[in-house]
Amino acid sequence: MLNRFIKIMQLSWIWLILLVLAAIPMDYSSQSLGKNMKYNTLTPEEERVILHKGTEKAFTGKYTDNKEQGAYTCKQCDALLYRSEDKFDSHCGWPSFDDEIPGAVKRVSDADGVRTEIICSNCGGHLGHVFLGEGYTDKNTRHCVNSISMEFIPEIVAVKTEKAYFAGGCFWGLEYFFQKAEGVIETTVGYMGGHKDDPTYKEVCSSATGHAEAIEVLYDPSRTNYETMAKLFFEIHDPTQVDRQGPDVGDQYRSAVYYTDDKQKRASEKLINILKDKGYKVATELVEADTFWKAEEYHQDYYQNNGQTPNCHYERSVVIS
Repeated sequence: MLNRFIKIMQLSWIWLILLVLAAIPMDYSSQSLGKNMKYNTLTPEEERVILHKGTEKAFTGKYTDNKEQGAYTCKQCDALLYRSEDKFDSHCGWPSFDDEIPGAVKRVSDADGVRTEIICSNCGGHLGHVFLGEGYTDKNTRHCVNSISMEFIPEIVAVKTEKAYFAGGCFWGLEYFFQKAEGVIETTVGYMGGHKDDPTYKEVCSSATGHAEAIEVLYDPSRTNYETMAKLFFEIHDPTQVDRQGPDVGDQYRSAVYYTDDKQKRASEKLINILKDKGYKVATELVEADTFWKAEEYHQDYYQNNGQTPNCHYERSVVIS
C-alpha cells in the first residue's frame, strides 16, 4: 500500500513539472535561433518584419531612394539577394527590384491568399511581396522589399566574384545548366568574338558580325572555381561539333572558351587535353576574351521564364574525370 502511494506521488510530481514547463514561454526570437543557426542578431523591429512577416511603414526605409551601385544582402543571413542595376523607382514607398540574383529569393503564397510573399531562399526570412504585370519595367516584375530586411554593400566588388565566358550552341541551354551550378551568382547571355559593336540577335544569326552566342557566368570563388565552371561547360555540350550544336547550325553556335587571364587559359587547356586523350576530337576554340555584349532582354533566363528545358544541351554530353 505504501509503495503504491509513493508511485502515485512520483507521477503527480512529474505531471506538475511538465505543466510548469509548458507554461514557460519559449524564445523563438532571432537571438535564440541565431545561436543555433549562426544567423545575425536582429533588433525587435527587425524580428517583427523578418521573422513575423511584418511591414515597415512606407517611405521610411533607408534604401527606398538609394541609388548607389552595389549589392543587397539578407539582413539575417548575409546571402546575396539583389543587385543595384535591377533596382528601380516605383514610387510605392519601398525598395523595388525587377529581378533577383538567381536562386536567392523564393516565392510562396501569402497568408492572405491573394498576394505572393518573397522570402530569402537561404534562411526563410521575410523580404516582402512580388507583383507581376504592372508594366514598370520590361521585365514586368516588382519585388517590393522592406529595407529593414536587407543590408547594402557598396559596389558588387565588395563581394568577391569572378567571371567566366563560354560559347557552345544556343545560349539558352548553357544558361539553364549554369544557373543550377553551386557557387554561381548570376548568368547573362550575350554575344562575343565578333567585329561589330552591340550586335542584335538578327545580325548575329545572319553570320554577318562573326559573333558567337555566349554566356557570362558570375560566380563566388569561395564556393567554386574556374576549372569547375569550365568542366561543366564541356560536359553539357558536345565540343566536337563544328559551327553547330545539335539542331542549331551556324557559326554563332560554335564552341569556344573566352579566357580572361593565363590561369583560365591553362585550366581550359588542361580539360581539352584530357578530352583529347580520351579520343574526343575537340573543336572548341580557345580565345582571349573581348567585349561581351548583353543580348536582348527576352533572351535572358529564357527557360526559367518559359518553364521549358533544353533540347540541345545535356548533362554529361562528354565525360571528364
